[in-house]
Amino acid sequence: MRTLPFPDFLDPFPPRLRAQILHVEEFLRREFRARVRIVGGAVRDRLLGRPITDVDLEIYGLSPERFVEAMERLGAHGVGKSFFVYKYGDLDIALPRRERKIAPGHRGFAVEPAIDEREATRRRDFTVNALLYDLATETILDYWGGLEDLAARLLRAVDPSTFVEDSLRVLRGMQFSARLGFRIEAQTCRLCREIPLDDLPGSRIFGEFEKLFAGTWLHYGLYALESMAISRKLWGEGLDFAAFLAAARRMARYAPTAPGSLRPYCFLTIYLQYASVPPARILEAIDAPRRYRRLLEDLPGLPKRIRPAFVAELARKEGVIASPLACYPEIRAMARKLGILESPLDIGVIPTELMARGYRGKALGEELERRRREKIAQLEEEG
Repeated sequence: MRTLPFPDFLDPFPPRLRAQILHVEEFLRREFRARVRIVGGAVRDRLLGRPITDVDLEIYGLSPERFVEAMERLGAHGVGKSFFVYKYGDLDIALPRRERKIAPGHRGFAVEPAIDEREATRRRDFTVNALLYDLATETILDYWGGLEDLAARLLRAVDPSTFVEDSLRVLRGMQFSARLGFRIEAQTCRLCREIPLDDLPGSRIFGEFEKLFAGTWLHYGLYALESMAISRKLWGEGLDFAAFLAAARRMARYAPTAPGSLRPYCFLTIYLQYASVPPARILEAIDAPRRYRRLLEDLPGLPKRIRPAFVAELARKEGVIASPLACYPEIRAMARKLGILESPLDIGVIPTELMARGYRGKALGEELERRRREKIAQLEEEG
């Protein structure tokens, strides 16, 4: 085990969160002689200098019965009592546990308390998520080489023999790669390629993809998606090498500058331009919600040269900024030049004006379309 003294570990935590942590640690140490550890993502994110929003505590040195008593006296409430998980303020508090696969599926595990820290951290997915912080000694505890992997920006399975038992870890590796900008270690990548994903419910699949879409390093997530065969497992076919390189370049270049409202759609917007399977199949495979399907199922292909007519077509009903294709800066630039980035295409007349002139029904629709085509042709000629 490697230890790393870190006396100012809690300094950047939000004051409310820090106060809750210190209160729980002091209460459990004084009243129950328990040892309190911060575990998981909070330790990883603190070392990376990322904002801390969620904190998990594990309590060592208590039997399950004493733990329940401690939680009741603390005023915590159970949110997963079969797993000995309680909520106190913004904190999740749990007994350390080990898991044993007993049935198919993502939930087919028997859970029982773990005896020590090494045994408890063995159930974690990646070494960078298996770090602990000892509040009493102000020290980081590392049983699995997580500090070295963190420095190398590497995702490595803690225990290959147990890692393969939980298929969700494949998708977690993908979204962590995109969110943290970490590579996936070669053996871990090989393990992930061999793990089927057909036992995962759609909601869990989309939950991990949604985290990927919010990532800063989308091209890392794309590499994980393809190298771990996630695309082939979920929708039957991945990108060929040339398409992968082109998509990765665009994700790396365009995603960081995409408008905030479009960031959730940027990954798929670019990916679908290169995929050889119908968008509907991909969206169905990840159980995408209706808003994704509405915006992406009929998304037009991107032409090699961006012309005014193409951009104007995107502004039929609302400004181009509402189209996922606006994640491409050349689309935004053209729309801004045409005055349709924030506003729909102005064809010089509104339906009520035409109705006042006697247009109705089909004739009204045809006249509006004629004028729209006329305006687009004019923009094309001027462009």
